[in-house]
Amino acid sequence: PASDRQVEVVGGGPLCESGDIFTQEEGGFVSRRSLPVAQVGDLLVLEVAGAYGFAMSSNYNSRFRACEVLLEEGQAKQIRRRESLDELLELESIPAIGN
Repeated sequence: PASDRQVEVVGGGPLCESGDIFTQEEGGFVSRRSLPVAQVGDLLVLEVAGAYGFAMSSNYNSRFRACEVLLEEGQAKQIRRRESLDELLELESIPAIGN
């Protein structure tokens, strides 16, 4: 990080779900974490990402599965690309209503 200053944060994801919080204690209690102030270009590693990692991911709420990035010797390398909109929608069918 570019800064030595710390800030208290609650880490959460983009879904409207009570469980979409990365900084929970046992029992689901939301807690704060002290992190360095982030700057553009900083990397944040979530070692236990649950359903945000590809292995446990789904298209719940029409969310794309994330790309995967390998960090090796300070270099980020994409090892799995993100799904496209066409891939997300290709299995859906919307029936005509009223026919």
